Amino acid sequence: MTATAAPTSDPTDAPGIHLSGAGLMSLRHLARRGVSPSTRTIAGLPGGIVTRKRGRGSEPDDVRPWSEGDDRRFIDRNATARTGELHVRTHHDERDRAVVLLADFRPSMLFGTRRALRSIAAAEALTLLGWRIVGDGGRIGLIAAGAGEPSVVRPAGGERAMTAVTGALAHAHAAALAGPAMDDPPLTDTLALARSLLPSGGHLVFASALDTPGPDFESLITALAERLSIRLLLVSDAFERARPPGLYPYALPGGDRGTVHARRGAPAVDEIDPRLARLHACGVEGLRIDVEAGPESYAPLMERLDAVL
Repeated sequence: MTATAAPTSDPTDAPGIHLSGAGLMSLRHLARRGVSPSTRTIAGLPGGIVTRKRGRGSEPDDVRPWSEGDDRRFIDRNATARTGELHVRTHHDERDRAVVLLADFRPSMLFGTRRALRSIAAAEALTLLGWRIVGDGGRIGLIAAGAGEPSVVRPAGGERAMTAVTGALAHAHAAALAGPAMDDPPLTDTLALARSLLPSGGHLVFASALDTPGPDFESLITALAERLSIRLLLVSDAFERARPPGLYPYALPGGDRGTVHARRGAPAVDEIDPRLARLHACGVEGLRIDVEAGPESYAPLMERLDAVL
């Protein structure tokens, strides 16, 4: 009798556990809802928001008659010769919005009690934000941090960039699921990598539950926040916020096992998470992403976040 191999499981059979690149690509329609042309910038490189910066900028903007106090270096020779009066050329800043998404796929993120794993929710929210950014002309990059070497996609623009990002997310998540059970490596090395990918004034958005971030995490991210705009998507599972009463066995990567007895307590109060409060003190703003809510609920949150990047 000849043995036959068992059929390979299809990732789409367990959407809450396995991450599909095609599924992330399909979130584009959610990300683009409610986006109007009025949200687009009129700067040289389109981004989401126009902000005033110091300096004259580098992109030609307009030509106007010279007035007292104007720098003669910016006199427009053609307009001056044509009109017989001094004219100067004004400039505006060329805005390039570069955003790196940091997805935490370390072992502790491969946990979930409703709808999906925390790592899945992190990828969904970051993908929604990525689609909004490239849709408005920004550049998007990715770092997917797991137990091994991180997956990196350097910032680029357009649909091709999001194709690379969603593919890298799916590949990195599959590798995280297939990896051995082990303790979380610190996030500090990943933050240092993000710093190398972004220019000063760039944007870093990372999705994590902040389990064991590392002993130097807060000092490093405080220093990094002086150079970059950093936002946190705090991924939260319903079990973390309100545990039903009962006995819960657990096993640690080192082999230790035990049981936690959860008793019935007071209803959970919707208050600021202490992890968000600590990051706020470091100069990093954040918002909570509830795993059980799903992409439909994440989309308006990502629209609000996109407006401040």
